[in-house]
Amino acid sequence: MKNYTITVNGKVYEVTVEENTQNGVKKETAAPAPSANPAPVRTVNTGAAVGGTPVKAPMPGKILDVKVSQGQNVKRGDVLMVLEAMKMENEIVAPEDGTVASVQVSAGSVVEAGDVLASLKQS
Repeated sequence: MKNYTITVNGKVYEVTVEENTQNGVKKETAAPAPSANPAPVRTVNTGAAVGGTPVKAPMPGKILDVKVSQGQNVKRGDVLMVLEAMKMENEIVAPEDGTVASVQVSAGSVVEAGDVLASLKQS
């Protein structure tokens, strides 16, 4: 028996491979076992933005840094937060001038594409 750790689409599986010999032919079979490393847990509120224009995640990833806070005035193009996706840092910017109505994520949050990260209201 051999034990392997395999990652498929971001999910980690522990598998045990048993070597069977029948008629001189060596066969290997694998059965999934419970994972020792569970997939990341989503830590973001996926509900609607709290008033104003929603700022959504363009892709799945992890929030590295939140640069704004509720009530802060921002201009179109100002960096609101940094999202790490596919080992690249992506700046999430304000789509319009306004005031930050809410921030739904914090550093370390795992998000999916389309999740509301923050909302802006026009000032």
